[in-house]
Amino acid sequence: MSGEIPASRVEPLFELAVESKLLLIGRETLRRNKSHLHFVLIATDIIASHREEVLADFQHYPVVQQFSAADFERLFKIKGAKTVGFAKSDLAKSIYAELKPHRINAPLHPSPKTGAPPP
Repeated sequence: MSGEIPASRVEPLFELAVESKLLLIGRETLRRNKSHLHFVLIATDIIASHREEVLADFQHYPVVQQFSAADFERLFKIKGAKTVGFAKSDLAKSIYAELKPHRINAPLHPSPKTGAPPP
């Protein structure tokens, strides 16, 4: 595994996410399911323009960059994906807590009064 996170802590959570159908695969799927999204995980070997696109499209969500596409294939049993998301759930919160040190953005949060993102 290319990550620094101990496999014993996060891999079983990934398996549960796959079994629970909490994994959203691909940028288009994530765009269509923003209301269900907790956080986005992108591969370390994603091309720079796609990385920037994900950061722009999901600026209101935490984006974590960890693991290679080959790791995604092994961990999630998906081929060729470099962007996945996790649907809102307690399990997604637990996974995010483990991956949070690898967050690459500071998500914008909506204003409590207007519901709009801050300027």
